[in-house]
Amino acid sequence: MERAQDNKKAAPRWRATCAYDGGDFLGWQSQKGGGTVQDFLEKRLGEIFERPVRIHGSGRTDSGVHARAQVFHFDAEWAHPVESLARALRTGLPRGLQVTSVRRAKEDFHARFQAKGKRYRYRLYLGEASPFERRYCWSLGKRKLDVAAMRAGAKLLVGKHDFTAFASGTDDEENPVKTLRRLDVVQRGRRVDVVLEGSGFLYKMARGLTGALVGVGVGKLTPADLARMLKEARRTHVVETAPAVGLFLERVFY
Repeated sequence: MERAQDNKKAAPRWRATCAYDGGDFLGWQSQKGGGTVQDFLEKRLGEIFERPVRIHGSGRTDSGVHARAQVFHFDAEWAHPVESLARALRTGLPRGLQVTSVRRAKEDFHARFQAKGKRYRYRLYLGEASPFERRYCWSLGKRKLDVAAMRAGAKLLVGKHDFTAFASGTDDEENPVKTLRRLDVVQRGRRVDVVLEGSGFLYKMARGLTGALVGVGVGKLTPADLARMLKEARRTHVVETAPAVGLFLERVFY
């Protein structure tokens, strides 16, 4: 019996991408009370395959954080065209969640462990954003931003560093040294985007970096303060964690 089990062929592996409105869910990772993106996807897969199907995402996003291209994988037998699996998976999901692609993957593909980097975008709004935009940006109200100072601070943070100063409650087992390949501050009228791209991100690091840059923009911090905090690698109360609503996971690199 043991030999027969060992020789049993593994089910095919599938790689999928989804987009979601983070305001509709309690984050990505499954939890006891349900209500997360992972919970809804696994529920739908269970209905399709009539058995529990576990999915593995490229990483977690907090409640309120959005995703344009979150990647996950799962194993399951499917004897029909790939397109029909994608259609079946899209059916019955909440309106704030959409599966954008499904395709066969190599049997050793892993959405999390093989990810080589991620790109996030944080959306700021100068003034009071409209009700149609509020849940997708940080509306700064009366605060003014010195965008040139923010860009000067951003340049000092790019590279390979210990980013403990800009994270929240990092896991002791996770290496705090990450390579930040890109940190751009892009202004278009009242909209200011912070684009972050790196090898990986610590817990709330993208929101911490954005909050620190906003601190520079409003004059509470200087670019030199960011360089000093980066060197000291110690989180302090002067770094504000930007609200979850403005953060988007844009892309996962493999």
